[in-house]
Amino acid sequence: MIIDDDAFLLDMYALKFTQKNFEVTTSSGTLDALEKIRAGYKPEVLLVDLVMPNMDGFQFLEQLKKDKLIPNTLLLVLSNLSQSEDVEKSKQLGASGHIVKASATPSEVVDRVLEEMKKSKKT
Repeated sequence: MIIDDDAFLLDMYALKFTQKNFEVTTSSGTLDALEKIRAGYKPEVLLVDLVMPNMDGFQFLEQLKKDKLIPNTLLLVLSNLSQSEDVEKSKQLGASGHIVKASATPSEVVDRVLEEMKKSKKT
């Protein structure tokens, strides 16, 4: 599942992941994503942007953690917020990794997700 309010980026990432045989669900906002998850959708991997309208990525991760909605999902942040306190806060809220959009091509994002998936299977 990819959550981003930028439709162009959402489509681009969805295409890259689909080309690598991922089954992709997209969401243009955290509230929409939360609704899908509460309705029973359980993604294997979830990528969320932090800067979002209505409910930002931090609030979204807090809600997931508080309600124990998808405890077995690999959570990754895909954002341009890259200050060490943002990365640390993401990790405290359950994110396994933090990918900076501006410094990673879509193909590199897919590769990072695959790496994180391998790591999570070992633990």
